[in-house]
Amino acid sequence: MNHTVYEQSRIQTINLRNRIIRSATHEGMADDRGLPTDQLKKLYVRLARGGVGAIITGYAGVQQDGKSPMHRMTMIDGDDCISPWKDVVNSVHENGTSIILQIAHCGRQTRSKITGLSTVAPSSIRDGFYNEDLPAELTELEIENIINNFVSAIVRAQKSGFDGVQLHLAHGYLLCEFLSSYFNHRKDKWGGSVENKYRIVGEIFKRAKTVVGDFPILVKMNAYDGRKNGMTVEEAAIIAEKLERSGCAAIEISCGVIEDGLFSIRGQKLPAEAAMFYNFKYKKLPSLVKTCMAPLLKILIPQPKPLRRYNLEAALAIQARVSTPVIAVGGIDNIADINSIITEKAIPFVSMSRPFIIEPNIVKKFQNGIQTESKCIKCNFCALIGEERPLKCYYGKLP
Repeated sequence: MNHTVYEQSRIQTINLRNRIIRSATHEGMADDRGLPTDQLKKLYVRLARGGVGAIITGYAGVQQDGKSPMHRMTMIDGDDCISPWKDVVNSVHENGTSIILQIAHCGRQTRSKITGLSTVAPSSIRDGFYNEDLPAELTELEIENIINNFVSAIVRAQKSGFDGVQLHLAHGYLLCEFLSSYFNHRKDKWGGSVENKYRIVGEIFKRAKTVVGDFPILVKMNAYDGRKNGMTVEEAAIIAEKLERSGCAAIEISCGVIEDGLFSIRGQKLPAEAAMFYNFKYKKLPSLVKTCMAPLLKILIPQPKPLRRYNLEAALAIQARVSTPVIAVGGIDNIADINSIITEKAIPFVSMSRPFIIEPNIVKKFQNGIQTESKCIKCNFCALIGEERPLKCYYGKLP
């Protein structure tokens, strides 16, 4: 089927004003409880007024030990979250845009200092970036509890008025950890075969569908990463087939885990200056050491290539295996590429993150012919400084 970029479309019951989606982006705009603030609501309203087809929120946590190490993650782990989220959703809907809540558990990719709890994972394997103590291997009872907490989060999202949810199966977080043999060394029914590794995701779908009916459940998943024995496109395609059988509404294709560095959000240069002042591993170093280390790190740590459309081939391979619509993301920042992906490659949707940080109204600018590409320079200062501050474009300059 031939699609056009600015036509209205649907993902199951979700209405999209066009085929350009705002991909989930951590905003750091929650209060101490993890409830959305007025600042977050205003951001989503700006995106809605800027012409985006639909909004996927930054990840919201389903339980406290899975809270992000980034600044002020939103939560959806209690019924007290429903009313504040409903206010946000209503404001977005008033501006004619659908909004989808991304939900997640960060697994071993967090810090006990942030959560106040021990880290957990499918298998007791230390994370090479956060370098916490060995995470506790989840017990059968704990896995069941996590499944039920994801289901409860989906129910709360539906009660809040969201148009759907997106399960975060990418970037090394807990559900991604179950799916990947790099993280998951279990010998029980939750590990080993693809069927077993997928079981936790399948159970979330199965149990959620019994209580929320046809409420759309999308996923964001890795097609590959930089880990030995990590995810491959072929295995991701098999998982996509299972997702289709589970009733998944759409599959957003991404890549990479935290240990890979900035594999998922690629830039020309390592944002070393931002890391020196805002990353927990470096910010307490003496100023002289940081001054010397920053340029050295840029030389020693090459950035992954290519910078553009780096998940497109994987998205095409997976779309060839399923009828579930695929969403292409990763280094998509200009209208020529968007047109090509949607009209020529027949991937039905594209999503972007960083272009919306610098220009929440970039879709209107594309549609009105004001500009043809994003002003984002891919400095990735937004990602590093996001450890301590709310989402903002820094355009390669320290605040």
